[in-house]
Amino acid sequence: MASGEDRTAGGSGTRDVLIGLLVLGSVWGFLEVVVGGAMKAGGVPYRGDTLTGLGMMLMGIAVAMYRKPLLLLAVAAVAVGVRQLSVPVLHLSTFCKANSCLAVLLGGAALAGAAAIAGGRLERGVRARVATGFGAGLAAGATFYFIGMRVAPCRYLLSFNRPGGFAAFMQAEGLIWAALCAVLFPVGYRLGQTMRDKVFDLRVTRPAFYYAASAALVVLCWGISAVAIARGL
Repeated sequence: MASGEDRTAGGSGTRDVLIGLLVLGSVWGFLEVVVGGAMKAGGVPYRGDTLTGLGMMLMGIAVAMYRKPLLLLAVAAVAVGVRQLSVPVLHLSTFCKANSCLAVLLGGAALAGAAAIAGGRLERGVRARVATGFGAGLAAGATFYFIGMRVAPCRYLLSFNRPGGFAAFMQAEGLIWAALCAVLFPVGYRLGQTMRDKVFDLRVTRPAFYYAASAALVVLCWGISAVAIARGL
């Protein structure tokens, strides 16, 4: 057991946990900006639902690797940071991407809560992972409806601002969020289980490569996202 560092599950020290969270959050932000922008430009349906599911998959990796659900808030915060590159790049208001940032933060918070409730059951069975993903997606969708209506209601969201609008929104969006999260969170969790010992071994046996690769991935995600934003994605 190494000394001089706080340790989490999987043998990762505090510094390495922070690096892992930064990498995962940067990848999530990259997906939000680049993949989401490409989907929007191409008129691909269910863009927000797909991005929510992919975010849940990345957070599933984080939960499995570090086993501390509250750390998911840091992953979501990093992703929001990438999303907010539009502020310095295009000189836009911080509220310009308010709804997309809100969706990311609510997804992180909902999954953190659901994973904390599930606890050790996540490690033991697929059913708990499916239920956790579904519950987090459903909670995020429901919360987004009420908060999004007040923070930055877009034309699409306002179309549900009528009697019975919440039920209609949950049918059109919330249930899809939940279904995708129920599928992709367990996928991410399984990936995290597979990766955690391998990543730790890589850090121990090839630390220079580990840190260089992590830094390169973060820089690429932020750099490509900034370029994509500058070009209108």
